[in-house]
Amino acid sequence: MKLLFDFLPIALFFAVYHWSGDIIVATVVLIPATLVQLGVVWWRQRRIEKMLLITSIIVILSASATIAFRDPAFIQWKPTVINALFGIAFLFSPLFGGQTLTQRMMGKAVSLPASTWRRLNLAWVVFFFAMATLNVYVFTQYDEATWVDFKLFGMLGLTLLFVIGQALFLARHLSHAQSKEGS
Repeated sequence: MKLLFDFLPIALFFAVYHWSGDIIVATVVLIPATLVQLGVVWWRQRRIEKMLLITSIIVILSASATIAFRDPAFIQWKPTVINALFGIAFLFSPLFGGQTLTQRMMGKAVSLPASTWRRLNLAWVVFFFAMATLNVYVFTQYDEATWVDFKLFGMLGLTLLFVIGQALFLARHLSHAQSKEGS
């Protein structure tokens, strides 16, 4: 459910784009949708996760530039910038505190060997850089409407598939670790 809530501003952007046929109009809707999303998260949790805050700031800045300069390139580059920044964060996370970012995020709920955490973290690094690259490919090789569709369906679908793959990876390692403990 959280993942769907995270994609709500993108879904509104998509709906307004297909209703109006104008990426600038859709981008105008994106800013308040992002601010409402932040407000709801703050109201429910009394805190905002760093990833959501960083993403929201980049959304607001790129959307503002798109509107100010009437140039969709700013909003089209946003997914590449966000994914590349997350890829860099995951890649270099062990240098700051010794643990991977995946271990810091899930380590309280899941116990895994350090080598498994590193592989899991590396998978996220590859995923984020692949998504950044794929976004550039789609918005440079296809028309604007195709990029908007990819932004919602392609990125959401690929993210869901990746998360399912990660869950299967974790399940395999958890069942292996539990069977060792039961022996």
